[in-house]
Amino acid sequence: MNLRLEWNPVHRMDDPFEPKAFVRRLPHLPGVYRMLGAQGDALYVGKAGDLRKRVGSYFNRPEAQSPRVQMMLSQVASIEVTATRSEAEALLLENNLIKSLAPRYNILFRDDKSYPYLMISGHEFPRIGFHRGARAAASRYFGPFPHAFAVREAIQLLQRVFRLRTCEDSVFENRARPCLLHQIRRCTAPCTGQIDAEAYREDVRHAELFLTGREDDVVRSLTRRMEAAAGAQRYEEAAVLRDQIRALTRVQARQYVESERGVDADVVASASEGGIACVNLVMIRGGRHIGDRSFFPANAEGASSSEVIAAFLEQHYIDHPVPRLVLTSEEVDREALGNALAERAPQGTQVLAPQQGERRVWLEMARKNAELALVHRAQERATQEGRLAALREALGLADSVERIECFDISHTMGEATVASCVVYDRHAMQKAEYRRFNIRDVTPGDDYAAMSQALRRRYERMALDGGKIPDLILIDGGQGQVNAARAVLAEIGMSDINVIGVAKGPERRPGLEQLIVAAEERALSLRAHDRGLHLVQSIRDEAHRFALVGHRARRGRARTASSLADIPGIGDKRRQRLLAHFGGLRGVQSAAIDEIAQVEGISRTIAERIYRALHDQGQA
Repeated sequence: MNLRLEWNPVHRMDDPFEPKAFVRRLPHLPGVYRMLGAQGDALYVGKAGDLRKRVGSYFNRPEAQSPRVQMMLSQVASIEVTATRSEAEALLLENNLIKSLAPRYNILFRDDKSYPYLMISGHEFPRIGFHRGARAAASRYFGPFPHAFAVREAIQLLQRVFRLRTCEDSVFENRARPCLLHQIRRCTAPCTGQIDAEAYREDVRHAELFLTGREDDVVRSLTRRMEAAAGAQRYEEAAVLRDQIRALTRVQARQYVESERGVDADVVASASEGGIACVNLVMIRGGRHIGDRSFFPANAEGASSSEVIAAFLEQHYIDHPVPRLVLTSEEVDREALGNALAERAPQGTQVLAPQQGERRVWLEMARKNAELALVHRAQERATQEGRLAALREALGLADSVERIECFDISHTMGEATVASCVVYDRHAMQKAEYRRFNIRDVTPGDDYAAMSQALRRRYERMALDGGKIPDLILIDGGQGQVNAARAVLAEIGMSDINVIGVAKGPERRPGLEQLIVAAEERALSLRAHDRGLHLVQSIRDEAHRFALVGHRARRGRARTASSLADIPGIGDKRRQRLLAHFGGLRGVQSAAIDEIAQVEGISRTIAERIYRALHDQGQA
């Protein structure tokens, strides 16, 4: 982002802070303000359409502010402001600063995942599929959906009703006979000419109409085709169309949203309990309720529901598409929010808080979802707190132990060794903080050296630059791995961290693990139903899963590259063309010589050489 900063007065930290005098020097311009504590730490970051009015509102009548804001103002030692060209620019800058500074009084929503979409490709016979990430210009995208399950559910529905293909283009172009999906009536098999291009395009058009909420148009079109087929005595075709109509009718009957066909809306409601807030986002696309998602903000204790909703809207729509309609359970500053989101929603967005009608029912549904999510969160938190307390007691750890990091090593006979580090903190696995390490320059199969390298790479930089130091390190392994870990930690000056080895028990059966307490050089066996052991097992299993996924990916890449690179005459460009054309090494292996020779830059002589090399490897 390239911002032109027009004005940036900074109050000096060593001068007494006079709020009213400072406010008088502020301009009537949009911008961002940062309230700082005595040590220069960020207390709060906010945006304003008018800096002087917004910052001044805190100090004109401080006694009228909420207890939360009064507490914050009592700690303010200085304020920094940055003027911007527009409110939209201020919103962007505000969110960047909130993410980088994590101010203690800002309500923080952490949502690093991009939302998934349903994709219809730009192929002559388009495929439907799950998509996340950058978009291709030739394809069409529908969504976003709140989670991957909602996309896959929609794909299954389109397969059942419209029988569109889901296979990759490399598979589609190399099929000689219909696949199982055709046999179970989930695909019309355009790959083998079972349906012509015009009829398939008509099915795609109906699928697009359905995804945009025009089911009635689809039903009318299918009904006309069914009647025409029946009149021409094409009874089998008429029966297929009849089944499509019935399936669509059942889908329509299940939809919660009925009166507003084609509407795209986000329904946002909040609930709070015991100092924990939850925001539930219900997504309605094309008039269909496609699912919901719950968010739990940090620093929301003491904040009102309207403050939580406003913080969610500002932070969420910076990174995600804005629909034409946003319904909120609480009143927010609609004008300011609309101005701030104007550049993100060029088609225009309405932000409403309806008090009656069907839209109010949608909000009640979202509020109920938020309340249920809070109950589940409280139950899960109580379970995790009990497990952590039991582990502290069993190991004799201090009550302050909260953050646990666990390491595991994965390889196949020393090949493609990968180490994983997973993080447990705040009573949950923190997936955004997971790390993998590709282990190099160690003897294949030397788990001790691999563990040493992983810990050194993890903590050397942390020791120099600072970071969240774990209270406890779990090592998936026995005494040897634990000794390797202790040696590394002592070397980099972090020997005071608790280290526990998790050694597999007899026959590697769960519940029989031994915990190697490094500081006391003793082994501890907990009962199979011990809650502390259950926590260790869940963290260890997650580290194992994360390492295994990384190892398999690294091994697959290495084997793919080496299988083709070892063939004389196959360089990087030819290897890339082969893999792109056939969709991977397996596609190349299953291709005939004539098919390989069709790839750009591959002569028949080279194709024969590739075929012999790959099939000789398979026989070996």
